[in-house]
Formats: sequence, C-alpha cells, structure tokens
Amino acid sequence: MELESIRLRGFRNYAELDAAFVPGVNLVLGDNAQGKTNLLEAVTYLSTGKAFRTRKEQELIQFGADFADLEADVLAKNREKTLRAVLFTGRKPRQLFLNGVKQKNFTTMEGELTTVLFCPEDLLILKSGAEKRRRLLDNALCQLRPGYSRALQEYQRLLDHKSRILKDWRDRPSYLDALPGFNLRMAQFGAALIAYRANYLQKLARLTAQYHREFSGDRERLALTYRTVSTVLDPLAARAEIERQILDHQESHLRAEIESGQCLTGPHRDDFEVVCNDLPLKSFGSQGQVRTAAISLKLAEREIFRDDTGEMPVLLLDDVLSELDEGRQDFLLNQLRAGQVFITCCEDRKFTKLGAVLHIAGGALRPE
Repeated sequence: MELESIRLRGFRNYAELDAAFVPGVNLVLGDNAQGKTNLLEAVTYLSTGKAFRTRKEQELIQFGADFADLEADVLAKNREKTLRAVLFTGRKPRQLFLNGVKQKNFTTMEGELTTVLFCPEDLLILKSGAEKRRRLLDNALCQLRPGYSRALQEYQRLLDHKSRILKDWRDRPSYLDALPGFNLRMAQFGAALIAYRANYLQKLARLTAQYHREFSGDRERLALTYRTVSTVLDPLAARAEIERQILDHQESHLRAEIESGQCLTGPHRDDFEVVCNDLPLKSFGSQGQVRTAAISLKLAEREIFRDDTGEMPVLLLDDVLSELDEGRQDFLLNQLRAGQVFITCCEDRKFTKLGAVLHIAGGALRPE
C-alpha cells in the first residue's frame, strides 16, 4: 500500500498543496501550527471518511473558502487508484469519488487506502475513557471489514431512534410501543459488532503482548480483555447465541431504561481492559508502561492489517517521537523498515537521515 501523491484545496490551512511521496519514510518537518498534522488528517480522511481531530466537517474547510477538495493517488496491489472527497460549507453533503466515479457513501471506498495513525493522544488512550478505545476498534475494523462498517452505521441509526423514544416517551407514551422492534434489530446488529470486535481483539491481544514483552526486555506481561454486554458469556460464540443474550440483557434493563430515559445496554458501551503484570494498566500503570503498551498496540494493529490485506498499511506518526524517550524512539524506529511511513516533527536533524524530507511552512511546501 502506497500513497503516491496528494492534492489539497481549501483544506484546513492549505489553500493549495500538491505533494508527492516516496514509498519508504516521509519525514514532514516544520514548526508548530504550520500544517504538519493537517496533512496527516487529510490522509486519514481519505482512508476512513472521518477526521481524527474533529467530528465537524465544517472545521476542515479553510476559513473563507466555499469548499475543501482532497484528492490522492494510491498504489495498492499493483493497481493505481484515485480517491477524492469534496466538502462543502452549509448543509450540502460531501461528494466522494473513486477513480472519477461518484460514490453514494464512503462504504464503497473503505479499504482502498488503509492507514494506521499514531498521535500523541494515543499515548494516553489506555488511560482515557472507553469511547476512545471503541473508536480505535471501529477505525480499524471499518477499514478491514465492510460488513462491520455497515453494521455499525445501522446500529448507530437504531440507537439514535431508541434514544429519542426513551427521551420523549412521557410526552408521547405511544412511542414505547416501538421499543420491542428497535430492541430486536439492535440485538441483531449488536451481535454482529460484538463478533467482529471479539475476533479482532483476540488477534490484537496476542500481537500486542508479543510487542510489549519484547519492548520491555521480557520484564512485563500484557493482556487485553474484551468487555461487552454482561450476559454475553462468550463473544466468540455463534451470532444467534450472542443475539439471544443481548435480548436477555435488554429485557432485564427495560424498566431502568424507561425510567432513566437512556439506552443503558448494548455494544455502544463496549470497552477493553489492559492488564500489565496482573494489574489494571489504567489504574496502576506507570507513564512508561502506558506509553510502551500504546506503541505495542499500534504496531500490533499494523501487523494485523498486513496479515489481513497482504499489504503493509500506511503508518502515520504524528509528532510522537518527541513524546518518547530515546529507548522507545529507537524501538519504534526499528519497526519502520517495511512499508510507507509518514513522520511529523519539528526541525530536528536527528531524524532527517530516515528518508525523504518535506518542509511545511504556512500551509505550503517550502523549497529546499
């Protein structure tokens, strides 16, 4: 998998950018607030259909511009492809194109450009709330499994409807008549999400433990455990069994949901726990252990992509080297011998020998 070039118009602080990249390491240098992270955000948007720093697409459009245009040339499995997204101000929906052909939604573009992003916030993902860890799973699985993406979208749609029913039923009691139907459909799609997540986490746990053991000099043992609906005894069981157990949980929480006006049960509350040397990392992990585990997690994610697709995903490292001590820097850099990598950092000559260098200043490439 290789990102050959990208063209940006009106995206973040880029009025206009045309950049070409090398297959190996691309080092993006520049002072703070010049556009280094914006460049990686454009790449991830074309890869996942989402920005990693905001949920508001309006924030991606340059101030004063009417639209943002992102286009990239990708080489995957010896085939050239062009991905494009055009974002508009106001309520006009975005337009998506694959090889010049307009797409109805991003689902048909998922997997065309696979990326693994590692940013400073990820160093704390194992200490933060469950939402960020769910997002980590969702971002990976949406790229790897189109069926997961469709199930996630439908589950979210059902969750939104059910949440409105639970919020408004006192004004309109008849709304409660629709709850059984929504619960059934949410159990069906929820079972699919749990099955996908459980299988992915099984691989992620094994590989993350291997990387962490090597990283720590065989001094630390790391384990990941999936936490989902409590009545789901085996998330790797048949989907029909998982669906039945979700329905049981919904039934036991029905009265509490109605009284609280909130949806209290389902895989939208999923999480995974990380344990280091038999102690929960979130509560007892040192800063070094947390950072080591986070790096191991991302390297494991990269390996799963390679094994699953047959190609190394594009690795995006956003200003993380400065957050790591020299030992962790060296371990991470030693893993970058294969595949295409983008590394953003400030002007630091220590890393310029890694590969091609692009200087960014004021939302533009600066000539050498």
